[in-house]
Amino acid sequence: MTRHARGAAALSKLVSWFVVALALAFAGCATRPVNPPIAQVAPDAGYRFQTRQARDRDPATLVVVAFSGGGTRAAAFSYGVLEALRDAEIAGRDGTTRSLLDDVDIITGVSGGSFTALAYGLHGKRLFDFYAEAFLKRDVEHALVTRLLSPLSWPALAAAGYGRSELAADLYDELLFHGATFGDLARERGPLVIASATDISTGARLAFLQTDFDLLCSDLSAVRLSRAAAASSAVPIVLSPVTMNNYGGGCGFREPAWTAALAAPGRASTRADQRLREMREFQASGRRPFIHLVDGGVSDNLGLRTVLEALDQLELSKTLGRATRLDGVRRIAFIVVNALSSPRLDWDRHENPPNDIAIMIRAAGLPIDRYSYEAIELLRDIVDRWSRARTARGDAGNRAAGVPDVDMYVIDVSFAAHGNSDERTFLNDQPTTFSLAPDTVDRLRSAARSILAASPEFQRLLRDLRAR
Repeated sequence: MTRHARGAAALSKLVSWFVVALALAFAGCATRPVNPPIAQVAPDAGYRFQTRQARDRDPATLVVVAFSGGGTRAAAFSYGVLEALRDAEIAGRDGTTRSLLDDVDIITGVSGGSFTALAYGLHGKRLFDFYAEAFLKRDVEHALVTRLLSPLSWPALAAAGYGRSELAADLYDELLFHGATFGDLARERGPLVIASATDISTGARLAFLQTDFDLLCSDLSAVRLSRAAAASSAVPIVLSPVTMNNYGGGCGFREPAWTAALAAPGRASTRADQRLREMREFQASGRRPFIHLVDGGVSDNLGLRTVLEALDQLELSKTLGRATRLDGVRRIAFIVVNALSSPRLDWDRHENPPNDIAIMIRAAGLPIDRYSYEAIELLRDIVDRWSRARTARGDAGNRAAGVPDVDMYVIDVSFAAHGNSDERTFLNDQPTTFSLAPDTVDRLRSAARSILAASPEFQRLLRDLRAR
């Protein structure tokens, strides 16, 4: 071996030992973030619907936007809808105009859609200055893999409870959230943002709202937005669960008033019954001191489950004759942004079946796709039932028990709704990944704007808002 070769080998060995020593030095610092407990539930404090409603510009109109999962495909598609809502103008009675985006009250976000929802909730319209370049057109997948493979990350990954999703949360924090927590989000004046994840043990949905964190007797305000995004997008196997401490059962939580209607004899079971069982499971901290959260799409890939349960609970409250916080609402618009893709498969043209990995991916996705379809149909059924009851009342002013008197709009923004068949094919061929070409991101944004503009229900909403 030459002197040069020996020197290079020695240097390489020295660098290796340095990396190991540096990694060991950081090993003691790698701990999982812990969500803090609360001693007492405060129903009118924290990040929840009740505390946001006072900021509503139009109490008679409720606009709910739901962003589905689907990686960067979903994040870009939902961003295009935000751009379209920003550009849609509504004339006020005083002669001024405002953006329809200012009238959005609630945004639900799941998996890829949670990034757009949370980032808009934090940054507001400032988001339009940087989001596309800072996140959508960045190869987030490569950045995450690089971080996971770095020797400096290995000690952290070996720490108890500190998995791949915690490293992902740190990356998302650097790209979008910059240390912001739900306490910071609560101080912003934008819509209520509901990012959801799935309790892998029970399949229950856990929303990052103080309402749900009351079940855990935990303070949501200290939780970083990046951890919510990481939990909502923690695809099983690919990423690890995000773990939350559960202190439930010891902070004076009281079940909401609508649960009293569930005890009525002979009534049919509803989603509300299932939700009550899930709520009680979260409070069982004695046998469930930790809650492990994975991708929200596993339980609700459209972000509509929160909406459907809220509508059920509203009906139950009306059945009891109780006043609700939505009694003054006369118009509810649901803008469902569904980035579900249906790539073409040629499996049935070959005698040999697809490989095990392809089958596993397909088997995991099929139930999610089917539930997404069912969720939209359930929403349409509720809207149809409420509309028929509203028509039946006519001008008599006779309020049907359990059915609020509201005008409702369901606005479908999905790939299937695009008017151009070639563009539909292109959209459906996009994979679920956190790495898309910049021109693909732009086509997704443009498609979302076109689909929304062409929606008859969206145009009806605009006409009705402008005619007030």
